[in-house]
Amino acid sequence: MNEPQRKALYRIPEAMRQLSLSRSVIYELIRGGRLRTVKEGRTRLVPESAITEYVSLLERESTKGVAA
Repeated sequence: MNEPQRKALYRIPEAMRQLSLSRSVIYELIRGGRLRTVKEGRTRLVPESAITEYVSLLERESTKGVAA
């Protein structure tokens, strides 16, 4: 059983795999401010914390309006 390696920063293709989203959707999320990135030189990287925050955002949005 190989567990996915956790990293501090993910390249876009790695973030795509982590979130199971297409490249175009990832870039839409970045443009829309829903997924944070950083740049190192010409490389755009997604911090692990940004992936966690995005998943948390999705969870909060999915429970909005649900009667408790």
